Amino acid sequence: MVIIGLLWILFASVQDIKSREVSNWLNFSLIIFALGIRFFYSLFEAGHFMVFYQGLIGLGIFLVLGNLFYYARLFGGGDAKLMIALGAVLPFGLIFSVNLNIFIWFLALFLLVGAVYGSVWSVVLMIINFKKFKLEFSKLFYENKKLVFIVMIFGILIIGLGIYDLLFSFLGCMVLFLPFLYIYAKSVDESCMVKKVLVKNLTEGDLLYRDVLVGTKKVEASWEGLDASEIKKIRKFKKFVLIRQGIPFVPVFLISYLVLVYFYFTGFLFSFGF
Repeated sequence: MVIIGLLWILFASVQDIKSREVSNWLNFSLIIFALGIRFFYSLFEAGHFMVFYQGLIGLGIFLVLGNLFYYARLFGGGDAKLMIALGAVLPFGLIFSVNLNIFIWFLALFLLVGAVYGSVWSVVLMIINFKKFKLEFSKLFYENKKLVFIVMIFGILIIGLGIYDLLFSFLGCMVLFLPFLYIYAKSVDESCMVKKVLVKNLTEGDLLYRDVLVGTKKVEASWEGLDASEIKKIRKFKKFVLIRQGIPFVPVFLISYLVLVYFYFTGFLFSFGF
């Protein structure tokens, strides 16, 4: 299971870095291979089906998690399907409580690695596209300056309560910098993540930056991305379109998985539980 999971995530990472997408066949084949190996191991080696059942339970739990991340708009479709597929791989143990500990550790690692990874990517993109970022940041700050100043005053007032409890000082600092963090993230998104592409290079799942008028009708920009019929319509009327290009996020799966496997085999994973 460990080797299969590693190989598939490695292939998915390479594909995501190259094309910003993960093929359905890769995710679905991981589910088939993982459950297939569990089934035949249970049938011919283990003498019981607990290995297979734990895979099904993991698949069910990660099916919920993958859809939760997708509909919360934290994941694209490929990332969500890879998360679901990993549910069939991650139950390394025969006991549900052990596997639940593994799931929680993986989720915690995934969120931590994802936060650091996303922050580093945003800084790199900001530096590469600094002129465009600077203009966008200035524009957004000017458009939201009243709200920024109101939040800053509120943050300063909370910091002032730090004379009674130090916790208020930390909370106030967070509130103080929150609008700048929002404007920074929005500026990176608008200035660094939007790309002009030839319509002949569009692929299913690409995210339109804004609605596109095709004849008398409109192809709407949606979180689900373009499907084959929408791409066909756009190609009849347009030469270029703007798409929103995300960062390759599958490497977060790879890093989190490697750390999890290391923790599992060194015993650190079970040195303290949740």
